[in-house]
Amino acid sequence: MNIIQGDLLQLAAEGRFDVIVQGCNCQCRMGRGIALSIRERFPAAWEADQRTVPADRGKLGTYSQAQVEENGHRFVVVNAYTQFHWQGEGVLADYDAIGRAMRAVAREFHGQRIGYPLIGAGLAKGDWKVIAPIIEEALAGEDHTLVEFTG
Repeated sequence: MNIIQGDLLQLAAEGRFDVIVQGCNCQCRMGRGIALSIRERFPAAWEADQRTVPADRGKLGTYSQAQVEENGHRFVVVNAYTQFHWQGEGVLADYDAIGRAMRAVAREFHGQRIGYPLIGAGLAKGDWKVIAPIIEEALAGEDHTLVEFTG
């Protein structure tokens, strides 16, 4: 896992990544955190999420995706369904779903440059010490980078 600091969305728009992955809940909201920023900046990703069924537990571990272009750079935004809901006490991140989604990303986007934030460790209240090894294993052999937000 490469680790850099910066703005994942801006780095993607500058051509640093072929694919960016965000963790989403299954409620089709994208109303807070990086999801809201993606919804506003890359509406095609929001539209992809809206084409899924709200509150469908079967989405856990899967993803929707959208091809976007900014500044002449084309890349894919992946909405990985890594938590069921955004409300509730305790950890909302589903560690198994994170692993399944990231393994699927590795299969579909093999050989591409993949960037992501602290998936599951922000609003989803997951433990990055648990999540990081899951992502490391799922994306083993891929060019993948954690972007720690600085804004």
